[in-house]
Amino acid sequence: MREQRMAVSVLALLTLAACGTDPGSGAGSGDGSGAVRDEVPVTGVHWNVSSLTVGGRTTEAPSAAHVAIDSTGKATGNLGCNRFTADVEVDGDTVTVGPGTTTEMGCEKDVQQFEKALGSAFSGKLEAAVAGSGDARTLTLTTARGDSIALTSEPPAPLTGTAWKVTGLASDGVATSLPAGTEDTAHLTFGEDGTVEGSLGCNSFHGKAEAAGSTLTFGPLSSTRKMCPGPRMKLERALLGVLEGSTTYTIGHRSLSLTAKSGAGLHASAPAARN
Repeated sequence: MREQRMAVSVLALLTLAACGTDPGSGAGSGDGSGAVRDEVPVTGVHWNVSSLTVGGRTTEAPSAAHVAIDSTGKATGNLGCNRFTADVEVDGDTVTVGPGTTTEMGCEKDVQQFEKALGSAFSGKLEAAVAGSGDARTLTLTTARGDSIALTSEPPAPLTGTAWKVTGLASDGVATSLPAGTEDTAHLTFGEDGTVEGSLGCNSFHGKAEAAGSTLTFGPLSSTRKMCPGPRMKLERALLGVLEGSTTYTIGHRSLSLTAKSGAGLHASAPAARN
């Protein structure tokens, strides 16, 4: 896959500014009127692109379109099909996005058109406005032409109570695909009471799984005993090799990775929580 340099003006969101009325509160510089603009932190937030408005016409974004900003000023995400990365700068409520990189995957025609329009809108200086609080925030980026990008914050998925769908396996840190024909068959849900239940791809199961720090400790699992086609049984055996004893786990927004002491692992994803 080739990467192409392009001026992706992707969501420049390190810290966005909102006007304050108390000159003694928050941080920021005065605007000459005695007011101080407080900085609104948006780093570490997963922003879904909701829609794009160009020339007065609003188009709903593909479900994959999103951006996340780290503390170093790097924006990463997805334009709808292709992934991107770009550097950003913020001055008050003005956001400037520098040149970045994007992948060049072939996508559906309508998604390609959206990506092209989004790439054009994410250029030059953008005016940023944030509304709401906590996990219910919206972000609007407006171009000098009056076009705008609407985004919503999406909270990370919690370990417990989330229906984690198994999307891949791993061995000594190397990711591998699920056996052919077993996609969407395996899932697991952790309970607040230290239990786990779900499907191994063929048989359903339940048992104990206690979380402490970054460790999940599984007790013996009980499962049904159906016989299934070869690929599903292969997946089941692989998962049983992960869901035993002490494992380490990491959560990255809405993705979960488990690694057993043997080096066997699994990757899972949570359902999207778009507004």
